[in-house]
Amino acid sequence: MDLVLGSSAAVADEAVSLLQVCRAEYRAIGRFTERLRPTRQSMKTLQTQFPQHQPQAISLSIKRMKRSMVRHHAPDVVKAYYQRYRSEAQTRPTAPLLLELANQVDLSPALLARLIVECFLEEREASVASRHVLNNMLREPYLIPDLLLAKHVEQCTVNDCYENQLRTKGYDKTPDIILEVPIAVDGHIVHWIESKASFGDEHSHHTYLNEQFWSYCNRFGPGLVIYWYGFVSELDCQRGRGILLRDGFPSDIVTLSRV
Repeated sequence: MDLVLGSSAAVADEAVSLLQVCRAEYRAIGRFTERLRPTRQSMKTLQTQFPQHQPQAISLSIKRMKRSMVRHHAPDVVKAYYQRYRSEAQTRPTAPLLLELANQVDLSPALLARLIVECFLEEREASVASRHVLNNMLREPYLIPDLLLAKHVEQCTVNDCYENQLRTKGYDKTPDIILEVPIAVDGHIVHWIESKASFGDEHSHHTYLNEQFWSYCNRFGPGLVIYWYGFVSELDCQRGRGILLRDGFPSDIVTLSRV
C-alpha cells in the first residue's frame, strides 16, 4: 500500500500547470484563445487576461480540445479518413493501416478506430449506429461484420498508448491503480484511482464515464479520477454515485488499516 501511494505521489510532484475552471470560464478561455496568434506573446496575453490560471495549462488544454473536437471530428475530415482507409485496405490489407493513419494525423488509435467503425456502420446500415452497438464492437472487434476491419480495430485497441492497462483476458479496461486497502478522500471511500494526462472537458469526461468509469464502479466500487491538467468544475457532480474528481494527487487522504 505504501509503495503504491508513494509512486503516485512522485507523479504528482512532477505534474505542472494544473488547472480547474468552471464551465463558463472554460468556454470564455476557448473563445479568447481562438483570437490569439500562435506567438510567444500570446502566453503573456493569456496571463494578463486570466491571471488566476497558468497560461501553459490554458494553452495546452484548449489546443488539445480543439484538435480533438474540431479537426478530427469534422464530418469532411472523418469521411476523408474513412475513404483513405478503405482505399488502402484494398491494396495493403496486411499492413497496420489504422495504426499508421493514427500516427500520421496525430490521433489516438482507439479514437480513430471509433470514427472508422462509425463510418462503416453508417455506410452499411444507412443509419447512425447506436452507442451500445458501437461500444460493443470496439470492445469485441470480432462483432464487426468485416473481418479485415475487425483485425485493424483490434490492433488499435491493443496498441493504443493512451488507453488504460488491458486485462490479461478479454481486453477489458482496468483502472491504473486498484487499492488492496481502500482510502478515504474528502469523506469518500476510494477503491481505485484513474490518472488522465489531459484536461477533463465535457465531451471527454462523459466518454470516459460511459466507457470506463461506470464500469470501474460496478466492478471495484467508488474511485478517484485525477485529471492532471484540470477539469470543468461542474463535472465533479457524481460523488454520490462513486466518482470523485481531482486535479492532483490528494494530500488529505485517510488510510484504513488492514483487518
